[in-house]
Amino acid sequence: MYTTINEDGVLNNYATEPQMHYAEYPAIWQQRKYLVQGVFASLMVATLVLVALSVS
Repeated sequence: MYTTINEDGVLNNYATEPQMHYAEYPAIWQQRKYLVQGVFASLMVATLVLVALSVS
């Protein structure tokens, strides 16, 4: 932990900064997985909307 003391003796504590990690572009298989998840999510939302419309 990084600590400083001013002239009045007051402590100021600062958290240590974590190491940065840069994101990488997703691989082709990951992109396909995201596409499949998006399709299933869209179908689920469309189904819920249609059920809500039919019930009301």
